[in-house]
Amino acid sequence: MRYLEDFRVGDVTEFGPVEVTEQEIVDFASRYDPQPFHVDPEAARETMYGGLIASGWHTTALFMGMFVRAVLRDSASLGSPGVEEIRWLAPVRPGDHLHARSTILDVRDSSTDPHRGTVFTLNEVLNQDDVVVMTLKARGFFAKRPATPT
Repeated sequence: MRYLEDFRVGDVTEFGPVEVTEQEIVDFASRYDPQPFHVDPEAARETMYGGLIASGWHTTALFMGMFVRAVLRDSASLGSPGVEEIRWLAPVRPGDHLHARSTILDVRDSSTDPHRGTVFTLNEVLNQDDVVVMTLKARGFFAKRPATPT
């Protein structure tokens, strides 16, 4: 179990990969972002993208799944107050294999709760060619290690 005290500025965690399929792109976008370049391969060929691409929100969800499995599942995560910034830098296409890198930028004790703190991260999602397709700056709450009885 990783507690707030176990996160250090400068630490880098790499995780993934996850494969992106055409069916997942269409299924996700059909429900959450039904723009033609996300749901219709033929219409997508006529756009500036030249083919079907994943919704940025799909890429973000894929990142979150990888991040939970690699970092949050075995930590004292208490959720998140939000994301500072998301940038979708390059299209994600069917057949891409994405992996991610999370760098800790800052760790702070809470000013209101002595039992927790906040970890600030810069997260990058890269494709199989190591092209950065998305960046996300976020903060997460983590519990401090419980005091051991004396």
